[in-house]
Amino acid sequence: MEVGKLTVHLRKTISKGETRKLRAQGLVPGVCYGANLSAPLSVVVNPKELKASLDPAKGRNTVIDVTVQDGSASAARLTAMLWEYQIDALKRNVTHVDLISIDPNKAIEVEVPVELTGKAIGTVDGGQIHVERHSLPVKCRPADIPVKFTVDITELKIGDALHVSDVKMPAGVIAAIPETFTLVTCVAPKAEKEAETAVAAEGALVEGAVPAEGAAPAEGAAAAAAPGAKGAPAAGAPAAGAKGAAPAKADDKKGGKDKK
Repeated sequence: MEVGKLTVHLRKTISKGETRKLRAQGLVPGVCYGANLSAPLSVVVNPKELKASLDPAKGRNTVIDVTVQDGSASAARLTAMLWEYQIDALKRNVTHVDLISIDPNKAIEVEVPVELTGKAIGTVDGGQIHVERHSLPVKCRPADIPVKFTVDITELKIGDALHVSDVKMPAGVIAAIPETFTLVTCVAPKAEKEAETAVAAEGALVEGAVPAEGAAPAEGAAAAAAPGAKGAPAAGAPAAGAKGAAPAKADDKKGGKDKK
């Protein structure tokens, strides 16, 4: 088990003013809690030293040998891990750190990254890979924490999926979620679905079909009624039913006497 080393200092005073002074010096406030601690410890952490204590491959899953200085000749030592940290949204620097004390002989729950390898067969047919989980929660002793899980997606076809049960777990490591949970799927491309929708809509507009009563005329109908088009009224002639148009010739025999 690779162990990083970090020295932190107990905070003598806790106030906003003291916190601002710490950050001005390149330090950040932190809290250490967990196993073998009767109460949380308020500490001062150097973020650069914290980063140097983390294994580049394991990151937050690195086990750290923490020395807690309280200003006296003696110092407490803890086995801990980086649990959480906060970053300033604008400056992007660390503003707070949470360390959790652990028992090296007891299992803990951590998130292990999932790395996909290979090219899925389904992508050759236009399928798309959807990653449902980029990491996998597992339970194990600190010494058994994997660096990552490697999952080969080469055999995935459109409609196929890989689940937690398809991941090979090292000895002493068990998944902290059900094995039926999906990790990655190969789905039909969105463009193909949109094309099918467009074809269905086009089939509803049969060429030459008469629109329903009250429906707007098709784009081609407006062009056909343009002046100069075959069957269109002469230019300047008022449309039938328009205001000022001559009334249609009435049937002499309907509704009146025959003229003599």
